[in-house]
Amino acid sequence: MERQHERELRAERERHAAAEQAHQARMEAMLDGMIEGLVVLDAKGRIALANHAAEQMFQFSRMMVGGTVLETLRNHEVAALAVRAATAAEAIEHEVRLEGAAPRVLQISAVALHGQQDTVAGTVLVFHDVTRLRQLEAMRQDFVANVSHELRTPLSLIKSTAETLIDSGMKDPAVNARFLEIIDKHASRLTLLIDDLLLLARLDSDRVELNLQPVRLRDAAQEAVDYSVLRAKSRNVSLENRVPVEVVAHADPDRLQQVLGNLIDNAIKYGRADGRVVVQGRVIDPQRVELSVRDDGPGIPPEATSRIFERFYRVDKARSREQGGTGLGLAIVKNVVLAHGGEVRVESAPGAGAEFFITLPASSQM
Repeated sequence: MERQHERELRAERERHAAAEQAHQARMEAMLDGMIEGLVVLDAKGRIALANHAAEQMFQFSRMMVGGTVLETLRNHEVAALAVRAATAAEAIEHEVRLEGAAPRVLQISAVALHGQQDTVAGTVLVFHDVTRLRQLEAMRQDFVANVSHELRTPLSLIKSTAETLIDSGMKDPAVNARFLEIIDKHASRLTLLIDDLLLLARLDSDRVELNLQPVRLRDAAQEAVDYSVLRAKSRNVSLENRVPVEVVAHADPDRLQQVLGNLIDNAIKYGRADGRVVVQGRVIDPQRVELSVRDDGPGIPPEATSRIFERFYRVDKARSREQGGTGLGLAIVKNVVLAHGGEVRVESAPGAGAEFFITLPASSQM
């Protein structure tokens, strides 16, 4: 009987241990499934629990659990916050920036855990990665500042020119004609800017309907080249269409013309005077085709290639103002190509020109 009782007790302990292990495994799986980083400290300020997201954020191993916040997370700001939170009456919110190859911004919520008789039993730290949110906020602020600047310049010129006409009494026909040309030029610039902004807004909200059909890219490239001839002549730039006849895309011909027009115009403006702009194309595979526009200008600095498709981003601000344009051309190119399900990229090296590539869905018809 006694041995039977011992076996039953041993079996009960094993069932209890197995249940505890299963519970622990479920808890760890649940915590590791969280997007937010979680670190739980004991009453002595040592790490009692950490999930996978926290390990990834601070690049530490779960084997280091049991150490202090400073030893494990290696961040003085977070360690100081944990000390403050342990004695705070309510939760503390704080943001910290983690430097490194890819800097990140973390929003931290820290709250003390209270045991019996209101003693501090530990502290919970929850880390939210708000890097992308802060980047979007910065982009929005830049966008508003850039739009304001782009609108203010032509509006100021229109206003000052109109005031001069009013003050002079419009007595000199030659002066009047010149001033009216200035007003017309900058009113047109405002119209282009507003049209581009409205198009980007429609693209962002997926409200642009594409008239998709087979498009022979050589013909599309030639139409864009023909449209840009006068612009090219002003800088003595030669335009070449090297797109093979057999390259056919499934695309909206009007939107494709907009993309090619912006790329060719960009190459003419920022390429070398007396230089050459080449449009090329190829079939990548049965599902994709590629177009590229290459210039032989000064090229794009490496640090600018990742931002070149941002709205209003300009590598050379002084030259961009001189050349004109809304600063939205490449942003429109990117968004139109993405709306087609394609991709866009740029390859460049200082002094070796720049080449912009777009991929589009292929079409077997034509």
